[in-house]
Amino acid sequence: MTETEAISLFKCLADKSRLQILKSLAMEDMYVERLAERLGISAPTVSFHLKKLADAGAVTSYKSQYYMMYSLNKDIFETSMLEIIREKSDEAEIQAQRDAEYRKKVIDAFFEYGKLKSIPSQRKKERIVLEVIADAFEYDRIYTEREVNIIIADFFDDFCTIRRDMISENLLDRDAGKYWRVKA
Repeated sequence: MTETEAISLFKCLADKSRLQILKSLAMEDMYVERLAERLGISAPTVSFHLKKLADAGAVTSYKSQYYMMYSLNKDIFETSMLEIIREKSDEAEIQAQRDAEYRKKVIDAFFEYGKLKSIPSQRKKERIVLEVIADAFEYDRIYTEREVNIIIADFFDDFCTIRRDMISENLLDRDAGKYWRVKA
């Protein structure tokens, strides 16, 4: 189910009459007049709601003798909320572009000529700064503490704070005085 289809379905479900129609159709297929009588609303109102539900894919229709019968589209309701949320967003590219622009803005604000001017107080901004510094480390290579300090000192004089923060942010790991870049 696409994001647009999910929004359309959720809008349909946000109406009490439509929800009552769906509950009735979950029990058995029905025609407009029967639904109207059962729910105590006019046939034109039921038809209006059925049109909205059909447009959202919640109900289907078929001809049976003289009547147009409506049935619940059970497949659409078997989709879990998690599946809908995990579906790629229509705006994923725009969001990625905004993230990249924000990242560049933070880097431009805190770095000057490749040196870190100050450690950001906001955690999200600090994470971006630490990721830039972490790019100076190779994966699958073991570093001594001295090597780590020298690399970090190229970016910022307080290498102890940066090293500790990189470990707490899971960008670097250490054991027995040896350090390595953590793979994401």
